[in-house]
Amino acid sequence: MTAVRAAGWLVSALVLAAFARPSADATPLESYLVAGDAIDTPLGGATGDGSRGRDIALDRGKGNCLICHRVPIEGELFPGDVGPDLSGIGARLTAGQIRLRLVDQSVIAPLTLMPSYYRVDGLRRVGEQFRGKPVLTAQEIEDVVAWLQTLR
Repeated sequence: MTAVRAAGWLVSALVLAAFARPSADATPLESYLVAGDAIDTPLGGATGDGSRGRDIALDRGKGNCLICHRVPIEGELFPGDVGPDLSGIGARLTAGQIRLRLVDQSVIAPLTLMPSYYRVDGLRRVGEQFRGKPVLTAQEIEDVVAWLQTLR
């Protein structure tokens, strides 16, 4: 890994930490079962809405996917290149595989820089006001999964 790429990862992680707003949802987290490289069952049985998922993913204060990823959308400014391009992600991964990557990418890639958008335990250096709160709710995770599945 080059120093420039490592610096890019660090900047991306710091920006995400500074701008991502955790969910205000105080309800208990939905349980989930990791099977191989996927979480096959939607969190809490929720059905995702792709339109809402797109809004969450592109919101630089919520999902903030553009900080690390390119997406196949005209006019989106300054996409990142730290993570993989999301073009065609719905054809490459199942909904369950996408779900696990959003919930906790570190299950598959322990050294990942991608934040856990749903897992709240075992995290380091989490501000007091954010402890125990996921970045995205179960419904928001399912919405983003639904949108990413449309990117074929």
